[in-house]
Amino acid sequence: MFSKRQNKCLSRSLGMGSQRKDSFLWGKAPSDFTPLETKQLETMRIHKNDILDDIQKLRLEIENVMSEIENMASDEENKSAMRTKQFLCGKKKFNMDPKKGIRYLVDNCLLEWTPEAVAEFLYKEDGLNKTAIGNFLGEREEMHLQILKAFVDLHEFSDLNLVQALRQFLWSFRLPGEAQKIDRMMEAFATRYCNCNPGVFQSTDTCYILSFAIIMLNTSLHNPNVKDKPNLERFISMNRGINNGGDLPSELLTKLYESIHNEPFKIPEDDGNDLTHTFFNPDREGWLLKEGGRVKTWKRRWFILTDSCLYYFQYTADKEPKGIIPLENLGVQEVDDPHKQFCLELFSPQGKKIKACKTETDGKVVMGKHQSYRISAATAEERDEWIKSIRASITKDPFYDLVSARKRKLASNVETLD
Repeated sequence: MFSKRQNKCLSRSLGMGSQRKDSFLWGKAPSDFTPLETKQLETMRIHKNDILDDIQKLRLEIENVMSEIENMASDEENKSAMRTKQFLCGKKKFNMDPKKGIRYLVDNCLLEWTPEAVAEFLYKEDGLNKTAIGNFLGEREEMHLQILKAFVDLHEFSDLNLVQALRQFLWSFRLPGEAQKIDRMMEAFATRYCNCNPGVFQSTDTCYILSFAIIMLNTSLHNPNVKDKPNLERFISMNRGINNGGDLPSELLTKLYESIHNEPFKIPEDDGNDLTHTFFNPDREGWLLKEGGRVKTWKRRWFILTDSCLYYFQYTADKEPKGIIPLENLGVQEVDDPHKQFCLELFSPQGKKIKACKTETDGKVVMGKHQSYRISAATAEERDEWIKSIRASITKDPFYDLVSARKRKLASNVETLD
């Protein structure tokens, strides 16, 4: 690295040791160095200082980089915390209004707007209201139909009998009350079950009809309001001819009957509500505006129509209804209101007080004092559907209509084949 003369020069300077206090280390070269050697030593000293300066600059740069890395990590933690907070907010919005909740998650890049991604969110995410899931899956828009298919495809029904598959399926959401929604969801279930278990039934129509028969059997056997409990023979008789005109094996129907008889469906409970069994498979449910009694204000309430009663809640996940309106001896009609559109009215034709009750803010249950209830829907079509459902709720079950329609279709197909 150095010439022989430079090495000699360095040896001489180092050999002086502590005796030479005016060496170049102290900024003063010894007098016996030649001018060339002195210049070389000065160059080395300057070079050494430059290296020390560079080292100090590198040290500062490293400190700055480490500080930036720490700030970036902190920013990432803040972003992660913010995304977690937004995600929880989206789940809460979903439980209140499924469509708005999904839209919030998609708009904030927390969920992809694809059938597979949304279906997986509904199927796997904890803390989602099962009623909200059912209502969202039951919508008729094309995207919702694709989401429903993707959601059902996440269930594995291979080698399960029909009751076992229904237990799994009906645990993942709350079956909505509207007949059209029920029809779409059970059609998707029947298709998936038959794809997972080819050869068990001759058509998806058979699976569809038998699935409804099992659900109705569950209600008949385990609902205390049903006094006439069907026996095995009646269950078998009800399902004759549904397998493309032929009968299903008695052994299969016996096994299905005994499974339901011994253990009812476990209905998903979003909030530990003891009334869950009452609200399973309601005739209709949805958000409506209800006019108050003493104070004539309009409040948004979640209504459930089932067992000839109209229940209303403040939120879909409430433990108890705010009020219950028995529909016995009541009438329902379209009515004009000066303040709200699309109104219907529940009334007593005899002009008597309606035997209803409600829960006060302190939790006390009191009898209502209404002679009529006025309710507003979002559209005229929705109002008319509610009026139709209320009028039919006392005497008709939507399941029977769906099953009857499917049986007629099946009989028609058999006649065509003949």
